[in-house]
Amino acid sequence: MKGLKGKNALVTGATSGIGQAIAVRLAQEGVNVAINYRQSPDDASDTLEMLELACEEIRGCGVKNVLVQGDVSQEKDVMEMVNTAIENLGSLDILINNAGIQIESAAHETKIEDFDRVLAVNLRGAYICAREAIKHFLDRQIPGIIINVSSVHEIIPRPHYLSYSISKGGMGNLTKTLALEYASQGIRVNAIAPGATITPINKAWINDPEEKAKVESHIPMNRAGTAEEMAATVAFLASEETTYITGQTLFIDGGLTLYHDFSEPWSA
Repeated sequence: MKGLKGKNALVTGATSGIGQAIAVRLAQEGVNVAINYRQSPDDASDTLEMLELACEEIRGCGVKNVLVQGDVSQEKDVMEMVNTAIENLGSLDILINNAGIQIESAAHETKIEDFDRVLAVNLRGAYICAREAIKHFLDRQIPGIIINVSSVHEIIPRPHYLSYSISKGGMGNLTKTLALEYASQGIRVNAIAPGATITPINKAWINDPEEKAKVESHIPMNRAGTAEEMAATVAFLASEETTYITGQTLFIDGGLTLYHDFSEPWSA
């Protein structure tokens, strides 16, 4: 992708799934990557191994990587995490807000501490990370990039996952508001919204043929997406191929948001 080589990126929640795939893809594009983990450095070992293997396949990426600890819901952790990434990489050009959690519960049975935790990680955490990155972009007077990993549930209600849906709906507005506020200063803010994706967080239906078929029956392309497909779109949005795009959420969902159940006419 044009303009990515030599840039520096921080990817939150980069120990598995989409975050891991994003870190690997950016490294393949020549980006130096700060890999965020929440608890133990060992959590990021698979990401480092995959990154190294991917780079070997293209005869060495020639990039630096650094592990940075931090719980994105904790302001102090985020500030230290961003500073560590900048100190080790020299600067920060790209922030990928990927860290996220979900807790299943009927809305009337949801514990307030679970509700607060999901919002704290998925939405508050994304804001704090964005705030710290924007401070750096403005101080250095560089055209920084922020990409938020949202979800199709930014616009599709998800029963039993009220806090998750709210957090992703808020992320859509966070993306638009930050994009508008800082567009004149060369800072671009966009989001991707994955649909059903084959990642460890979705193993409950991925490993169950009946449940997998049920999920895929709602997708016009009749299959789930891959983490690598999500990562490719992130690389595209972070590149100089998209310098006139900001404030947008790009849905990567195999047509899920086309409302497949309405593919045939019916009356209500």
